[in-house]
Amino acid sequence: MASFKIEGGHKLQGEIIPQGAKNEALQILCAVLLTPEQVTIHKIPNIRDVMKLIDLLKSMGVMVEQIGEESYTFKAADVNISYLESDDFSKQATALRGSIMILGPLLARFGKGRIPMPGGDKIGRRRLDTHFIGLQKLGARFHYDAANKYYSVEGEHLTGSYMLLDEASVTGTANIVMAAVMAEGTTTIYNAACEPYLQQLCAMLNRMGAKINGVGSNLLRIEGVSSLGGTEHTMLPDMIEIGSFIGMAAMTNSDITIKGARVDMLGIIPDTFRKLGIHFDIEGDDIHVYNNETYEIETFIDGSIMTIADAIWPGLTPDLLSIILVVATQAKGTVLIHQKMFESRLFFVDKLLDMGAQVILCDPHRATVIGLDRKQCLRGISMTSPDIRAGVALLIAAMSAEGKSTIYNVEQIDRGYQYIDKRLQALGARIERND
Repeated sequence: MASFKIEGGHKLQGEIIPQGAKNEALQILCAVLLTPEQVTIHKIPNIRDVMKLIDLLKSMGVMVEQIGEESYTFKAADVNISYLESDDFSKQATALRGSIMILGPLLARFGKGRIPMPGGDKIGRRRLDTHFIGLQKLGARFHYDAANKYYSVEGEHLTGSYMLLDEASVTGTANIVMAAVMAEGTTTIYNAACEPYLQQLCAMLNRMGAKINGVGSNLLRIEGVSSLGGTEHTMLPDMIEIGSFIGMAAMTNSDITIKGARVDMLGIIPDTFRKLGIHFDIEGDDIHVYNNETYEIETFIDGSIMTIADAIWPGLTPDLLSIILVVATQAKGTVLIHQKMFESRLFFVDKLLDMGAQVILCDPHRATVIGLDRKQCLRGISMTSPDIRAGVALLIAAMSAEGKSTIYNVEQIDRGYQYIDKRLQALGARIERND
């Protein structure tokens, strides 16, 4: 189990370039299965979950070539469908949650697909019903082998359909869209997720020959086509990493510039950090964070305590609530953090309490943070990273703390953040990795 040893209390200085978006990468990589032609993808982050998915595609017969530090070509001309029956496939697919999105492309192109129950962060219940209900509406037959925890779908002739999703699931919408682009007739998806990742996926599919209208809204109309061709695609910078860097710079009272942040695709993320009182300037496509010796949480107009909650896009992504909670511990004022989507994501709060933070965990979904206004530093401790986002939140806490901290199980952080220790060392952070 790898660990980070962090010496807190050091300010950061300099520029940092965000990695390609992890959540977009998992969708885009699955989409290469829709065509036998070459697909070139740029800005692929070298992180565990993405590399595992690339390895899975290779094992399925996709020809993969790395043509640059962050650029790859994919050619799924000879996909080995029988590999889906192997124990090796089960082992690989179980290791990451993003593997669920191979089902839509496989169903569309080969008429069948199967997947074991996927892995991922242990952040509470993450049901998959939306995926399979949507695929069934396109005419697929669904089977769940409860004894072996295996899902399978079959459908030689998918047909367009109207569907109203019971939840705006990002991965569910992606799976359904990738199946519908090659279904016969018209598919209408209402209450579709419309995150920038979905917008990027739809734009890529349209370049491949798909006919998707309504991109960026929650109402998608898809005219099915018989086949798709190759394309070239560049991924967005990771909005979660950008938010993490904004919070990290404020918490450590640092002066850093986040380069090429694609501010136009960040939604309400910048304004949410401004609600915490964090100072930064947007300079073109760069974000300059500085002068946060103190930062004060806003209140609502009537003076009541600020509430920051996650919501489906264009609301605040749930992946940033852990970071926002940690950053609030050194603010002036009080904020209620409401994690609506997952019931286990706030359980890392006990580690912050050990560090001296003032946080009241109201229930599995809500925590009240009473900011210390830097009048009392957090103190370094030993702790374990429970998931990707909580792991980085704890890293930010440790970087601001007095003394030394150790974070174990940093493989969780590696799943979502590329070379995070080396990139932060270049800014002046004191982080040592022990494998």
